[in-house]
Amino acid sequence: MKKALFLIASCMVSTSILAQGTLADYKRAYSIRSAYAGKTTNIVNTNVQMSDDQSQLIYSVQTKTGNDYYAIDLKKNTKAPLFDSSKLAAALSQQTEREVTSRNLMLMSLKPAQLDGGGKGITFDAYGYHWTYNTTLDQLTRGEQLQQESGMRGRGGQGGQQRRWSEVDDQRGRTARFGGGPLQVYGKDNNLYLRNTDTQEETALTTDGNEQFYYSSWGSFSSDGKYYATVKIKPGIKRYVTYVNSSPTDQLQPKYYNIEYAKPGDSLDYKVPVVINLETREATVADDALFHSQFDLSTPRWDRDKHTLTFSFNERGHKNYRILEMNAETGKVRAIIDEHDDKYVAWTRMERRDVLDGKRIIWFSERDGYGHLYLYDRATGKVVNQITKGQFYVRRIVDIDEERQLIYFTANGEGLPKTNPNEDPYNQHLCRVQFNGKGFIDLTPDEGNHSARFLGEDKKYIIDTYSTVEVPPTTVLRDGKTGKVMQTLGQTDISELRATNWQPQEVFVAKGRDGKTDIWGIIQRPSNFDPSKKYPVIEYIYSGPGDQYVPKTFSTVGSLAELAELGFIVVQMDGMSTSWRSKEFEQVCYKNLKDAGFEDRKLWIKAAAQKYPYMDLDRVGIYGCSAGGQEALAALLFHGDFYKAAYSACGCHDNRMDKIWWNEQWMGYPIDESYIASSNTENIANLKGKLMLLVGELDDNVDPSSTFQVVNQLIKHNKDFEFIYLPGERHTMGGAYGTHKMYDFFVKNFLGVEPPAWDLLERR
Repeated sequence: MKKALFLIASCMVSTSILAQGTLADYKRAYSIRSAYAGKTTNIVNTNVQMSDDQSQLIYSVQTKTGNDYYAIDLKKNTKAPLFDSSKLAAALSQQTEREVTSRNLMLMSLKPAQLDGGGKGITFDAYGYHWTYNTTLDQLTRGEQLQQESGMRGRGGQGGQQRRWSEVDDQRGRTARFGGGPLQVYGKDNNLYLRNTDTQEETALTTDGNEQFYYSSWGSFSSDGKYYATVKIKPGIKRYVTYVNSSPTDQLQPKYYNIEYAKPGDSLDYKVPVVINLETREATVADDALFHSQFDLSTPRWDRDKHTLTFSFNERGHKNYRILEMNAETGKVRAIIDEHDDKYVAWTRMERRDVLDGKRIIWFSERDGYGHLYLYDRATGKVVNQITKGQFYVRRIVDIDEERQLIYFTANGEGLPKTNPNEDPYNQHLCRVQFNGKGFIDLTPDEGNHSARFLGEDKKYIIDTYSTVEVPPTTVLRDGKTGKVMQTLGQTDISELRATNWQPQEVFVAKGRDGKTDIWGIIQRPSNFDPSKKYPVIEYIYSGPGDQYVPKTFSTVGSLAELAELGFIVVQMDGMSTSWRSKEFEQVCYKNLKDAGFEDRKLWIKAAAQKYPYMDLDRVGIYGCSAGGQEALAALLFHGDFYKAAYSACGCHDNRMDKIWWNEQWMGYPIDESYIASSNTENIANLKGKLMLLVGELDDNVDPSSTFQVVNQLIKHNKDFEFIYLPGERHTMGGAYGTHKMYDFFVKNFLGVEPPAWDLLERR
């Protein structure tokens, strides 16, 4: 009897599994975005406008019947309809001889207006004309016809090839002009020349430049026009990557070209600041003792006192980052700020603001384990005080009020004084603090990821839109000083969406490898989700330092939803080695990019499966592109006992093959054995599970040879795998073709069914 029950149960599971990955599932997946389109209403247009006298705000809300327009009286703090949409639509219909209704009423460039005679109204663009509408008298006046723009905008470039800065570009006649006047400095033949554009007189400022040590024409005049500051460059040996465009669109034969592409360990340019006296032609060269081992050196910029210049120095290996001051007359250099870390300084986050007539500097640093602001004394180079403190990260300085000595900034983290202390620590809030660190206030304390901007003089008002992955956006008007909500402009209505089979992304939290740190992520289920079935789990991965990657704002259809429709539970999380939690959380990546937070990821998925038994831990897959492509393959190489299949697109599979700035930042310099330990190519013998690789032929982000070398090693080690080569494509997850191949790959390997024929499907 027990044997019979076991057979029945086995058949039930098998039937459950086979009922996924069907033609109907594919069709539903490809149409999911259109299926849910238009099912959210009451969407606030955040392009809120203020009247010139700051007495009124106007905005629009997209509803089921069209766009409703509202006005907020800021003196009375009241809200009312701006006008009767049906009346304005009727007036527009009459004057344009078009069928305009409140449903299709669309007003562009809408602004409040003070009209002649003291009346209030609005101006807007519609149907080829500029209009004025007196809302008090219900009068519509047609103005000038709008000019039609010709040609294409915003699509510059040459044949899709990305130009990179080099010393060749630097010497192509680039010019700097003093104060809009006739004097120009430009580069020619490795030297600098001064030209008077009125008289066309030209004189050489320097004569000692040559190909081995030349003058850059990037630079600036001192405020009195007597000096010119630039850098002299000793070029490193350039590396180039060669590309073959096998299938060009404009000819039959292939095309070949090179791009400059520095990789870890390559030689780099050496730069030294130079100040040239335009009258005497004498050059003062900076003492390089404090900036000798360079990754990069910025072009010096003049300070307010006209006698000194400052520039930044990023040391090779990124353990030291300095703000340096050069005396224009003597060339002596001193350090104003000296940032050091035993592993690396996250130099891409460095932010500096000179304040109080240049006597103070506001500086970002992670020296206490979190990202905070510090006030420096310019003269002494000492910290006056730490401005922000706590378990949170300052993300961006929004504005600085020097008169009131206030800093406005965005921040995220557990330590913010939020309404809900247990909210997602990645949610960003708008905050304010005094230069001395006092008076800290979260101006947007409500739970959610906030996008806020100021309106009015002295930042009197804030327009704030916030949401979470699970809660739709709310837009409010706040008092700029206190953050108190004055008016709710609207909250997106998703009731119609909820009435369908729509499956929202669920926020899920589990402990990481240390047993105490929360790892945050999301779970996406298919719209026909059935908890009695068993679902394979597929993780989307993009990890590594520099950012966090799990979405934090509401979306009707998230990026994971389409794949989930085929019969999967799709997940995404930010494990250790990603950013904005603490320096310790991120720096597990140092010399160890293969870590990618996998120990946290596996625990997170196991915790989710314990709560939701329909998640099948015997069928866990992973996919990603670029760094995510590297990590997806690494999952099979270093964690093949857990991950059973991987789709890896355009991966930087060996950090010695990839771009210099990313890899020396996290893997260190000089190149050592840690690069080999993290290399997918070197560790291909460890491969377990099913693998699909993809590469774009013209990938100018990650050298395509990084993928080809993996393919070579797979063949040498007699490994079974699938490989997609996309002619003419650059850095890509695969586009429509590659994505379809990925779907089929997971369906075949996890659902055990043959995917439907492609000619039965229409890609969106």
